[in-house]
Amino acid sequence: MRVVRKILNWTGIRMDVARLVELNATYARVIDNEQFEEWPKLFHDPCLYKLTTAENVARGLEGGLIYADTRGMLEDRVSSLRKVNIYERQRYRHIVGLPVVLGQANGAAEVETPFLIVRIMREGDMDVFATGCYRDKIKPDASGALRFAERIVICDGRRFDTLVAIPF
Repeated sequence: MRVVRKILNWTGIRMDVARLVELNATYARVIDNEQFEEWPKLFHDPCLYKLTTAENVARGLEGGLIYADTRGMLEDRVSSLRKVNIYERQRYRHIVGLPVVLGQANGAAEVETPFLIVRIMREGDMDVFATGCYRDKIKPDASGALRFAERIVICDGRRFDTLVAIPF
């Protein structure tokens, strides 16, 4: 089987779909392996990270359950997760689909990627915690590494049965 690598070129920026897959895989691995301190490093500064619902998006509501517009805010979230928040011990396992490049604007690829998150509780019980899609603006940093300029996490459901502490 031959794997085809699609390379998109916009105003001199080469966006390799395989690199988008790698960025998403790294993102999921960092969260699933509880390497939360590495999570903010996947974003530009400033950036936008927002967790919202499909219903809010459909209704044009801008608010989110989680909102951060700088890498420092993401780092604060990790610090709070480690030192302040009290929640039942749990971890996630992400299943991330293939990214679809929707377009380009201002030097960033506009990308949508489906996800499914399974939550594993302390005693080993597992359940589907969230499904949805990531809507991203991704561009290279000064070294050429891809980073999120924006990641909007859009969950299909609107109810969460626990504190939303861990990044999606």
